[in-house]
Amino acid sequence: MPIYEYRCQACTKLSSFFLKSINSELEPVCSHCQSKDMERRMSSFAMGKTVASVHESFAPGSERRSPEYYSDPRNIGRGVEAAFSKYGMEMPRSVRDNIDAARSGETPKGLDL
Repeated sequence: MPIYEYRCQACTKLSSFFLKSINSELEPVCSHCQSKDMERRMSSFAMGKTVASVHESFAPGSERRSPEYYSDPRNIGRGVEAAFSKYGMEMPRSVRDNIDAARSGETPKGLDL
């Protein structure tokens, strides 16, 4: 049972149409201004994930990290360090000091609430 979206060329608003089957005939009419000048739009969609695919995405060496990775203070600033290293740039002392402070449990300067 597909849902199709169309944008009205007259008023530019979106209208959604629920069909009983993919082979159903449809002559879309704008639900806002009743124009028949409609253009079909690509609808967003979602893909389900299996437990196995979630575990694979957090496997060692993958780009994604598990939630536990982010709760370990030793990992604070790893992305910043990697970016400076990747581009062969020397990290400014102030950035290094803020990362070290955050890892030790201090709020970096300028972020005091």
